Amino acid sequence: MSIKEKTIEKLESKIEDIENFISENGVGSKYLSKAERVQRDVNLGLAVTGFIGLAGLSAWAIMRSSD
Repeated sequence: MSIKEKTIEKLESKIEDIENFISENGVGSKYLSKAERVQRDVNLGLAVTGFIGLAGLSAWAIMRSSD
């Protein structure tokens, strides 16, 4: 690995560390973490609703075809 590649990797890792620090402690970090939790909850709710709807539709189709 050349010096240039090592330098680039080192700089990228330092920038990533700084970005993580800012996202955890910077302005609006509380709002961002709250928004991430809300988004996660909405996604889980949609997934559960879709699964229940698909299961209900399947049950309805099975019952309808057996009649």
